[in-house]
Amino acid sequence: MTQHRTGRDLVIDVRGMTKRFGQRLVVDHIGLQVGRGEIYGFLGPNGSGKTTFIRMLCGLLRADEGSGTCLGYDVIGQSEAIKAAVGYMTQRFSFYEDLSIAENLDFVGRMFGVADRRKTVERSLERLGLAGRRHQLAGQLSGGWKQRLALAACLIHQPRLLLLDEPTAGVDPKARREFWEQIHGLAADGLTFLITTHYMDEAERCHRLAYIAYGKLLADGTVADVIHQAGLTTWAVSGPNLHQLAIEIRRQPGVRQAVAFGDRLHVSSDDQDALEAAVTAFRASPYEWHQVDTGLEDVFIHLMQHSPDNFSS
Repeated sequence: MTQHRTGRDLVIDVRGMTKRFGQRLVVDHIGLQVGRGEIYGFLGPNGSGKTTFIRMLCGLLRADEGSGTCLGYDVIGQSEAIKAAVGYMTQRFSFYEDLSIAENLDFVGRMFGVADRRKTVERSLERLGLAGRRHQLAGQLSGGWKQRLALAACLIHQPRLLLLDEPTAGVDPKARREFWEQIHGLAADGLTFLITTHYMDEAERCHRLAYIAYGKLLADGTVADVIHQAGLTTWAVSGPNLHQLAIEIRRQPGVRQAVAFGDRLHVSSDDQDALEAAVTAFRASPYEWHQVDTGLEDVFIHLMQHSPDNFSS
C-alpha cells in the first residue's frame, strides 16, 4: 500500500467524499491523499465518477458528504478559495481562433486579473516553448500545439494545483510524449497534478494512480501497488486462431479474462490454482504458453469487468 504522508506535505487530504445526482450515487465515500509535486492519475470507464470526484476536490462542484482539505482550504466550506488556486484544462479548451497565441494568453490573463500581465504572458510563452509561434493564430495550430496553448492558459494565474481532464485525447504520440515531459518538469518545480486518462502508457507515467468504477475507489497507489493489489496471475499464449481459443478458455472455471494483446492472448485469474488447471487443458501444440508479469492493462480490464454498474441504482 502507499506510504502515509504527513499533513505538511499534503496538497489534498480528504475522506468520505460523496456526490449524488437524484437517486444515483455517483461518488461513493472516497478518500484520497495527494502530496505536493505529485502527478496523480485517475482511470476508469466513462461515467465512473472520476471527473465528478476531481471537480469536488478542486472546488468546482460541492460534495454532498465528506471532509478534508485541498491546498490547505476546507474542501466543503472554502471552495471559492480553492478554485482561485486551481488550473483546469478540459479536452475541449475554447480558444479564440482568430486571435494569436499571445493574444489568447493575454485575454486569459485579463480574465484572471493577473498582475503585470505582459511579463506573465511572456514568461508563459517561454516556459512552454510557444515564443516562436506567438503571432500564429490559434485556429491554425495542430492538436499538439493547441494542447500546449491550453496548458499555458491554465498556468497563467500561477495555480498550485492543475486538473487535467483527458488532456491528450486526439493528440499524436510525439506531442503526447512532449506534453508529459512538460508535466514532469512542472511537477519537479512543485506543481501538483490530477489527471484523468484512458491511456495505460500515460497512467504508468504518473507517480501514483487510482482506479474508480461506478463511484467506488477500487485501487490506489503506484503502478506496482495497483498491480499487486489485484492479485492476478497471467499467462500469455501465442499460436493460430487465438479468437476461438479465447472463447473456449473463458468457459473454464477460475478464468477471469482472456484478452488479445497483439499476436498473443493474455489469460488471467485471481485464483492461481484454477488458472493453472485451465491452462494445462490447452497446453499442447500448436500453442506456446508462458507465465508473464501482470500488466496495468490486465488489471484495469479485470477491475472493469468485475465492477457492478450503478447507473440504475
